[in-house]
Amino acid sequence: MLYPGTYADRTPARIAAVLADTGETLTYGELEDRSVRLANTLRAAGLRPGDCVALLTENNLRAFEVYWAALRSGFYITAINRSLTPPETAYIVDDSGAAALIVSGATPEITATAETLATMTPGVRLRLAFDGPVAGYDSYEDTLAAASPVRPDDQPHGMPMLYSSGTTGFPKGVQPPLPPYRIGDVRGEPMLRMVNASFGIDENTVYLSPAPIYHAAPLRWSACVQGHGGTVVMLRRFDAAAVLAAIAKYRVTHGQFVPTMLVRLLQLPGEVRAAADVSSLRCAIHAAAPCPVEVKQRMIDWWGPILTEYYSNTEGTCMTMVDSADWLKHPGTVGRSIIGTLHVCDDTGAELPPGQVGALYGERDTVPFVYHNDPGKSAAAQHPDHPTWTTAGDVGYLDEDGFLYLTDRKAFTIISGGVNIYPQEIENALTLHPAIHDIAVIGLPHADLGEAVTAFVQPAAGVTPGPELAEQILDFARERIARFKMPRAVHFVDELPRTETGKLIKRELRQRYAPQS
Repeated sequence: MLYPGTYADRTPARIAAVLADTGETLTYGELEDRSVRLANTLRAAGLRPGDCVALLTENNLRAFEVYWAALRSGFYITAINRSLTPPETAYIVDDSGAAALIVSGATPEITATAETLATMTPGVRLRLAFDGPVAGYDSYEDTLAAASPVRPDDQPHGMPMLYSSGTTGFPKGVQPPLPPYRIGDVRGEPMLRMVNASFGIDENTVYLSPAPIYHAAPLRWSACVQGHGGTVVMLRRFDAAAVLAAIAKYRVTHGQFVPTMLVRLLQLPGEVRAAADVSSLRCAIHAAAPCPVEVKQRMIDWWGPILTEYYSNTEGTCMTMVDSADWLKHPGTVGRSIIGTLHVCDDTGAELPPGQVGALYGERDTVPFVYHNDPGKSAAAQHPDHPTWTTAGDVGYLDEDGFLYLTDRKAFTIISGGVNIYPQEIENALTLHPAIHDIAVIGLPHADLGEAVTAFVQPAAGVTPGPELAEQILDFARERIARFKMPRAVHFVDELPRTETGKLIKRELRQRYAPQS
């Protein structure tokens, strides 16, 4: 495989990453030098292949230096959600067994958490802080300046070990096996080859990454772009107007989004969208959740047939892909498999025929992951009769042509009157109602039905919530979904709980409202 060092040798001034908010850049020469120095620092601190490096940061170019230092040393890299509380963060640092913890000192919130961690995580042997002092941590810059710049002769290949978002429970560490090949081995890294063949990622790619870098997709895809010698354009955080500005300024060729981001782009005033220069875009990638059909159709109408969708997960059970041409023939699909073989099974493990909804399993040559320190959850993710079939908890069905349609997470399924109801379908039907800014649907306890379908709505700016608006929303729903799926109540909220990657944290709604039902 290729890796940043290849381009540092060829074209050291090539830009590996730029922070769009400030214009700060990181060249391939700088990325190589700094990741080598950090790798040597980590090795000098006693870290060995299989050890873990934890990273706590906002979207910051230093993240790429830490990532490549770990990958070129045979270490696991665990990027941590910066929004977690100190106890939640300490849990991940301890659970991962992190021997080194590298943090940002650029924001007060992360600095405060990091200083608390200094006393909560005694297993950490090396602590470094960049972009500002943090009590209990050595200076990242001073440490790198004193480290050897000589590239190690032996560079075993490390891997990300990332933690699930915890939208349905406590985060779980997904630990893939370390690969047998070394960094720079052209036989290695199948994902690197896949993004080139399937998405056109190459050295001419300018890739917009507006999502948090601790999340699996931004981290891995940015690394793949750098593995091909392209440029990553990072935003501090997603903002619809800032996305359009960055596309125009940096002539972005590829961007990756989640459906919530696409909704926010479509909610921009029409004149703003009409004036936006998106002519450089060759591929708009989206994933992380099923995209409402109307949302995707409107994006294709605006940006053209350049939307490419994929389905995957932190666990790496499988991967599907669909371009705009195939999606227009199969609206709502997330594509056909490009990694792994797909199986849809009932609760007993029996495989279901096309068109029937069940648990989604991906079949790989070997088991692609374990949940770190949790053999029970690892075993539960495996099919009862086929150990190399694994699931991340998604539910869906395959059509006769092998196209996959996701219906929801198994944990989100509402069982009302003995019937399975998938909240995603209801949310998709209501997402673009002009009075709705955001929506979530969950099941709340009900004496007769078991669970009652309940909608939580964040009204659009300037819209007054109340019984009249609730009835308008229900009338809108009646035109689009079957009667048995209709919400029995609409609650208005100031804001819905979402992760920074746009995923709804439905357990918070249940915890907040279930006792009142």
